[in-house]
Amino acid sequence: MPVFRSGMLALAGNERIQRVVTRNGFSKGFARRFVPGETLDEALAVTRDLNQNGLTVTLDLLGENVTSENEARAAADAYCQILDQIAETGVNSNISIKLTMLGLDISDELARSNTAKVLERAKAHNNFVRIDMEGSPYTQRTLDIAYDLHEQFPGTVGIVLQSYLYRTDRDIRDAIAAGIRVRLVKGAYAESDMVAYPSKKEVDAAYRRHMEMLLAEGNYPALATQDEAMINAAIAYAARNKISPDRFEFQMLYGIRRDLQLRLARQGYNMRVYVPYGTQWYPYYMRRLAERPANVFFVLRNLLKR
Repeated sequence: MPVFRSGMLALAGNERIQRVVTRNGFSKGFARRFVPGETLDEALAVTRDLNQNGLTVTLDLLGENVTSENEARAAADAYCQILDQIAETGVNSNISIKLTMLGLDISDELARSNTAKVLERAKAHNNFVRIDMEGSPYTQRTLDIAYDLHEQFPGTVGIVLQSYLYRTDRDIRDAIAAGIRVRLVKGAYAESDMVAYPSKKEVDAAYRRHMEMLLAEGNYPALATQDEAMINAAIAYAARNKISPDRFEFQMLYGIRRDLQLRLARQGYNMRVYVPYGTQWYPYYMRRLAERPANVFFVLRNLLKR
């Protein structure tokens, strides 16, 4: 798998191949399965369609790891524009942001300042912003900024926690104590077994444990998974403990298991779809596949399921 991963990452960073792939109609067509477009207007059109089918949305402008203050401030402006357009069009969507897109690789203070600007706009529109979690070297810095801003913008900002990290039991307890909203994911980055569970069995057990903690005591947790067994486990746990479906939501990726998304919504569960868009779709997907090679087979399998 390391050879596969290094090869995928090399392809992700190869500008010549990126130019060829992004100009290829077939490649763009394949990407549209998972990235509905390169513009905000295209993403909003998909959002309206999802809303009409009883699904809410999280919009995410693709991009990360900017290297200049001007790029970071431009990203903050772009996030604010998304929030303005959500308000203007009346679609039911919040947004996800990445701190490395807002300057975290430059300085914590720059990322915090840019994030505060986005949260000010979200608060003005009575909307919500989820701070995405990136690789483990960013975990504590991301949480420090998020908790700081949670005090300034309570109810406007949430975090993402990754069950495959050993530290996440503690992070779940801290999030519950702070009352901050959590999106729970298994984790998609390639991590050392020094910081993360190495086996699927261990990750699944951790996800179930964290899921139950959040369902029992969390502030409207978002259970982000395409794993139907895990979804059924959450439904069963909520039923046993008389936890109303309006106290949590499921989240899934755009283009994967639309049938399951619709079924959950029709059964009365809150179902939110993560909708990424932008010109950076090629490196985004190549890196996601590189982080967990099993995703390649998951994507191919789900091409047959709609």
